[in-house]
Parts: sequence; structure tokens; C-alpha cells
Amino acid sequence: MTTRGTGPVRLGDVLGGVLRQHGLEGQVKRMAALDLWADVVGEHIAAVTKARSVAEGTLVVEVRSSGWLMELNMIKGDLLARVNARMAEAPLERLVFVLAET
Repeated sequence: MTTRGTGPVRLGDVLGGVLRQHGLEGQVKRMAALDLWADVVGEHIAAVTKARSVAEGTLVVEVRSSGWLMELNMIKGDLLARVNARMAEAPLERLVFVLAET
């Protein structure tokens, strides 16, 4: 890709500018939480959960059972802080647990 009067421009540079211009840069960075979830919460919790989506600063996580849902809601603040420790550039605002459909 080139711009008028200059040489080639890296696609990554252009894409970053477009994302910033449209206010999407933070959202794209927050999507990393989906990949980080299992590593951040550990094997035990990862076995009964699945990070499903990120929208408007909220990470939605599916939980296998209602018992686990209640347990995780009690430690939600700690889990959100642990995820955000790895998301310094675009921290999440909320963590929501939902019961997975079986």
C-alpha cells in the first residue's frame, strides 16, 4: 500500500490508525482476554469455564455448572484484577459469568 508522494506503508501502521480513528483500538486489545483467560485463572478454573466474548469492556465467561457459577461470582473481583494485570493497555471494566448451555 502506498500513499501519495511516499513509498510503501506497512499494513500494521495503517490498520492501527484506522482502528484508532474509529474508536476500536481498545476493543481489539481487550479481545486478548479471550486467549489469556485459561492461563490467568489456572487449570482448575479453566477446566469448568470458557471465555466466550468481550463487548464494551465486559468479558463474558461461560461456566459449566450453577455451583461453579456461584463460587466464581464470589471471587469475581480477584479474577478481574488478575486478568487486568495482563491487560494494562486496555483493561476490562466488568466480568460476567453465565451458565453454559448443555
